[in-house]
Amino acid sequence: MSPFPQSSVAWARSLHRTAAGNPYLLDTALALTAATVSVRLLIASRQPDGTPWPWWMYLLAVATAAPLPWRRRAPVLCMVLVWAALGPYSHLAHAIQPQFQFAALIALYTAAAHTAPRSRAVIAAATVVIAVVGTRSLGGAFSSILTFGCALMLGSLVWTQRQLNEQLVRRAEQLEREQEAEAAKAAAEERTRIARDMHDILAHSVSLMVVQAEAGPVVVRSAPDRAERAFDSIAETGRETLVQLRALLGVLRDSSETAQTAPQPGLAALPELVEGVRRAGIDVRLDDGGRTAPLSAGADSAAYRIIQEALTNVVKHSTARTVSVRLQRVDDGLRLEIEDDGGDGRRPVGSASVVRSGRGLVGIRERAAACGGSAEAGPGPEGRGFKVAATLPLS
Repeated sequence: MSPFPQSSVAWARSLHRTAAGNPYLLDTALALTAATVSVRLLIASRQPDGTPWPWWMYLLAVATAAPLPWRRRAPVLCMVLVWAALGPYSHLAHAIQPQFQFAALIALYTAAAHTAPRSRAVIAAATVVIAVVGTRSLGGAFSSILTFGCALMLGSLVWTQRQLNEQLVRRAEQLEREQEAEAAKAAAEERTRIARDMHDILAHSVSLMVVQAEAGPVVVRSAPDRAERAFDSIAETGRETLVQLRALLGVLRDSSETAQTAPQPGLAALPELVEGVRRAGIDVRLDDGGRTAPLSAGADSAAYRIIQEALTNVVKHSTARTVSVRLQRVDDGLRLEIEDDGGDGRRPVGSASVVRSGRGLVGIRERAAACGGSAEAGPGPEGRGFKVAATLPLS
């Protein structure tokens, strides 16, 4: 429970937001405070001969703090103006002045916090000279140098911290650009692989259509039923091919690589894939209740590739001992879920490295999107393990 009333905390936060939005407000308050301290000291004291201070001394006291509202816009000029008024004021009213000058410390700190190291060296040298000349004793000079040196050091630390923050911001922006470029590169490479897979499917489908179309006229008179089935098969294959052509829109084909003519593996090859992962030492629990869902050739291949990529990530990047693969028919789609247990916790789940690199997950999302589906990935329940899920449309 906070030791301060909620109203006080809210008031402090409101004041902080106001000061951050309008720095002149805070700087003006500092100037008024510094001027008030100097004027009150004059009012409460007398000249060495016992007479009150003349009016121009009060004006000089106010002049020592007058430049402070502009200290952020022109820090060096503000410091020079403060020192110019403080020099004669401190010399004439030396007996009543404390060793630390509020306005001078603020101006010196601001100049150090907004200037480069070489400029700060010049400011430090000038400060030593002014401290020695403006005081009338060795102890006073030492005390002034120590006090002003602390202000210079604090300003230098603020300047250094600001430079480090700016450098971190630049590095973060550069890292973000590199990650975006890497993700774009991974997406482009995955689109190329998708195009190659889809090309193989289309080539296989068109080859079937050609063979069936050539066989149709041969049996149209001797076996009308066979001819009718052949033409029905041609129509079905053609419709499926049109679906694949729509999925190919916007996907570039890498013409430098030689396409294979055999169709890509689908969910029918899932048991062999799971058995290979089991041989790698991971217990794979397969629930393939939705494996017989009617999928297009492209979606069937995408489902296989998504499961393959997810299992590969588990083998390569995770300490998981068990992974579950579930295929479930939902509404008008097929739901795929691949979830590992995250291992024994001796090190972070390796699948998280896939999240950071983004390449494996980019490929999964691109494959799902290419056939009209979607995919997502992230930590498993309670932050343990990793889960990949995808939904693919039925034919």
